[in-house]
Amino acid sequence: MNGPFATAVAMSSVLACFASSSAIAQTAKDLMGTWTLVSSVAQYGSTKVDTFGTNPSGTLVFGNDGRYALVFMRGGLPRIGSNDRTLQTPHESRAIGQGVIAHFGTYTVDQADKVLVLHIERSSFPNWNGVEQRRAFSLRGEELTYTSPGSTGVVTEVTMSRQLTQQATLP
Repeated sequence: MNGPFATAVAMSSVLACFASSSAIAQTAKDLMGTWTLVSSVAQYGSTKVDTFGTNPSGTLVFGNDGRYALVFMRGGLPRIGSNDRTLQTPHESRAIGQGVIAHFGTYTVDQADKVLVLHIERSSFPNWNGVEQRRAFSLRGEELTYTSPGSTGVVTEVTMSRQLTQQATLP
């Protein structure tokens, strides 16, 4: 077998090897980059609930320095009528507080147990400040799925997609 067809077959074999090996993340390096929230689903008995609604937005960034930052929010958060975030009405405050989670800190991967370990420094859910969380995860291609203890007290499955970025040039 010669020519372009042989080259295509060889390339397919190489790509298949990479695709199958990327299904299992072994190190924190495999997670580095920017991820976009696809879904966050909690299971209450037999009922599944989208914890940030049907149109969530969110970002999770794993840096090459071992630090991470996460911000998830519900679509359609209310605007603050006073145009001053410190003068929210009780209704606005409640809706925003229930519709946002943010935290940051450092991360590692426990290769033996295949879990993502988050060392949360600060969180918009103060009960998580200073906490270490171990989250089972899987990485398949450009999709990351992990379980979170959930800020509602119910285990939540979070699905993220890798944000592919283009090289940007700064002025």
